[in-house]
Amino acid sequence: MDMRPSKRDVDADEVRNINAVADLRTMSTNASIRIDRSTLVFLTELENHNERPWFEAHKDRYLAAQANMVAFADALLAGMRTRDNLSTPSGKSSLMRIHTDQRFHKDRPPYAPRFGGRFARVKPALRGGYFFRIQPGGRSHVTCGFMGPEPNDLRLIRQDIVHDHATWGKILRGKDLRSHFGEMIGEELVTVPRGYAKDHPTADLLRKKQFLLRRSFTDQAVLAPDFQLEVLKTFRAVRPWFDHMTVVLTSDANGA
Repeated sequence: MDMRPSKRDVDADEVRNINAVADLRTMSTNASIRIDRSTLVFLTELENHNERPWFEAHKDRYLAAQANMVAFADALLAGMRTRDNLSTPSGKSSLMRIHTDQRFHKDRPPYAPRFGGRFARVKPALRGGYFFRIQPGGRSHVTCGFMGPEPNDLRLIRQDIVHDHATWGKILRGKDLRSHFGEMIGEELVTVPRGYAKDHPTADLLRKKQFLLRRSFTDQAVLAPDFQLEVLKTFRAVRPWFDHMTVVLTSDANGA
């Protein structure tokens, strides 16, 4: 697909960006929580000593890092709620466990050396999910989209890609979205699904089994004082796509 923005798209994006400035300034006045350097240091050392005795000996450092992440997630959630309707009750509840599931994988390390979380939108009215991951070594990122669409949702998404690919192209080449995210990623089929033309102009999207947009951050960016605001701006940039997907996945066959 040609994702280069047209002049009309750029103008529309500029208007939206101007209207968004006041909202982003409001977000930045909320209590801003920084990721502590000690949090990244702990995760780095955990990756190098991923065993229970080491973890138990440094439990106080884990609890301090966890408290830092809970505060960050709480502040992020508060900023998000000014712009979206989320069902996630708290920052703490958004975080994934640091302990790995070893029930069926005894050789798996006992801990995941990262902090990750997810904000869920209120379903079934709203669709799409917001994800964030803090991991040293330039592996931190935020991801937005659909990790594992149900079969019926996947069918509706593919039908919409075929019948309204012009809208998909316009959204995915939008200036604000393109300035925050790269190309759409996710697991995909080797070829287009049965029943779809192999030479369809959006064959790359039709092959997708996951529909995800991701922005990566360096350690320096994660530790910067404006990181929380950058994450909020990144999440905000995906809303035009989420709004479209909500219509696609909640409308009946007649579009009602």
